[in-house]
Amino acid sequence: MTCVICKSGETQPGTATVTLEREGATVVIKRVPARVCKTCGEEYVEESVTASLLKTAEEAVHAGVQVDVRTYAAA
Repeated sequence: MTCVICKSGETQPGTATVTLEREGATVVIKRVPARVCKTCGEEYVEESVTASLLKTAEEAVHAGVQVDVRTYAAA
């Protein structure tokens, strides 16, 4: 797909590091599957992966976590 940010680069499979913050909790998830623009580096995460990340962050908030760093694991 063509990058919507730089409008000239093409995306390719890769990984991203995603940081989510909510209610005082910060969750960092590394090696998240994404499409990455070869030109500008913009990262695109698919909807199903995003849903999984949000669920993980919600669980961390309910567990009282302040800072958590994880490696992505497909459900």
